[in-house]
Amino acid sequence: MDGDGVNTGASLFVVCGIAFLNISSANQYIWLAIAGAIITAIFVFGIGSMGASGATPLKLVLAGAATSAILSSLVVAVMIPRTNVMDQFRFWQVGSVGTGSWDAIQLFIPFLVIGMVIALFTAPALNALALGDEVATGLGVRTGTLRLFAALGGVLLCGAATALAGPIGFIGLLATHVVRLIIGPDIRFILPMSALAGAIILTVSDVCGRLLGSPGELEVGILTAFIGAPILILITMKAKMRAL
Repeated sequence: MDGDGVNTGASLFVVCGIAFLNISSANQYIWLAIAGAIITAIFVFGIGSMGASGATPLKLVLAGAATSAILSSLVVAVMIPRTNVMDQFRFWQVGSVGTGSWDAIQLFIPFLVIGMVIALFTAPALNALALGDEVATGLGVRTGTLRLFAALGGVLLCGAATALAGPIGFIGLLATHVVRLIIGPDIRFILPMSALAGAIILTVSDVCGRLLGSPGELEVGILTAFIGAPILILITMKAKMRAL
């Protein structure tokens, strides 16, 4: 499942909440963000599942990228006529770790813990699912139930992180693909190492943003887009060349 598309869905629900429901606190953001993430995840999976090959990783990434572009346009359409919404939302939309607080983190910890536990417990079965639905079924995996729980874990993690820091793009995709190239395809190891790699990428990007934007600050979401997009393009091109 493409994290960027899910994050943008969460963003759309948050901006609609600010514009039409006058929400302004983190405990209100979280519910809208998770609702938007769930609906977007279902939509992206539905699009990525079309065709004879089913939901392949590449199709899910492309479906997520296309969905993200569409939803980003809707976010802008909601904001432009409303100056007060634009002022409140624009810094959150770019994505910045500076908007977080310990109180907000404590509020989101249950969602993050539940999402991580689900992700770790489904990892062994996801390894079987990566071999194909028929093989996974033969090994006793209930593919439908597995996809449901794996998606739920991803939605909780994406929704909570987006509500807290804004839709910081490319970290999830970049960290996962880089870790896969380094340690191999075993999802049991990819999940924790991707979390560590994502934290490192975010920290380095935030420090670089503060240095480059001094005496102000360049939001981390801008920097991750500049760094992540070219690297992700190179990884995709390399994967396509290996498939030829």
